[in-house]
Amino acid sequence: MGLPRRWEYLRVEVRDRRLNSKPVSWIGCLVFSGLVGIGLAPTALAQTNATAAKKPAATKRVVPRKPARTTRAQRRAAATAREMADTVVPRYKVDASGELVPDLRAAAGIILDVATGDVLWEENSESQRSIASITKVMTATVVLESVPDLSQRVTVLRGDVYRASTTYLRRNDKPTVEDLLHLLLIASDNAAARVLARVSPFGSAGFIVRMNEKAAELGLKSTHYADPSGLLADNLSSAYDMAQLITLASKDERIGSIMRKTEQTIQMPTRTITVRSTSRLLRDDEYDVLAAKTGFITRSGYCLATLLRLPQSGHEVALVVLGARSNAGRFRETQNLLSWFSSRVSTVFATSAAAPPPQLPQ
Repeated sequence: MGLPRRWEYLRVEVRDRRLNSKPVSWIGCLVFSGLVGIGLAPTALAQTNATAAKKPAATKRVVPRKPARTTRAQRRAAATAREMADTVVPRYKVDASGELVPDLRAAAGIILDVATGDVLWEENSESQRSIASITKVMTATVVLESVPDLSQRVTVLRGDVYRASTTYLRRNDKPTVEDLLHLLLIASDNAAARVLARVSPFGSAGFIVRMNEKAAELGLKSTHYADPSGLLADNLSSAYDMAQLITLASKDERIGSIMRKTEQTIQMPTRTITVRSTSRLLRDDEYDVLAAKTGFITRSGYCLATLLRLPQSGHEVALVVLGARSNAGRFRETQNLLSWFSSRVSTVFATSAAAPPPQLPQ
């Protein structure tokens, strides 16, 4: 395709000027190049637009929005909502004998007569379940049979507090054995359980062996221990066994007196620690609590073993709830069971003869 006639004319003129040996000014060449460029630009632009029209539009990438993190206030509100769900009016059902009995929302529960060992009410009481920190009742029992000097000071090691979850202790603290027992049973301190097992005559591994031997001696057939704190889900027992254990263990006043305390101040060589009981019932004047121990890990749910004296008759009962759905739920279940049973006390104990309470084997 040739150049337009006007461009051809200019080219002839430039050639003639060269033939005549006349210099061509640089301005003329520049003008000539510019005119050529101007003439070609519309064609190139049209080609570019055509190419762009054929090219499909780029797909916009949609990045999924991350879910917003829940705030501490939102998590607290959710926990409160779960607990409120467990504070409704107690539910009842009719049992096989036609009697109206509690409809338990926890996984298992029992009311045991301390004087006779009779089961006064139960639901799934012999089912083996994870018991979490109720384990510590046996820990205290084994400690007191093997470490007679409660004033002995021991040093807390790094391994004692490492991933202990709940603890008031620090590395190089020097509590007494008695301090550790208070931390164990009042605050449910996991590091305290580790220290007590380590400094015992059995050592850490031997202590667990002794816990299982003691369970067998006490006739706790559904009970197995895997660590002294209850952090491991392999600490297993039943509501029936735990009712027996808290009954027997609390007869030792060194254990019973600690499990009745609402709080304790512990004086370390370098600092002071004040702990409060994890059992709400101890802070409620309506209940005569003789001993109490809580427990919780994910596998166990919320657990509570309690020894109570009934105000109507003075009878003592062990009441255990395992696998409740919330912290408030385990206390509400216990209160509901106690309220239901209290209305039947005069009938239940009308003809029962008092028997001597079981004694903790030596």
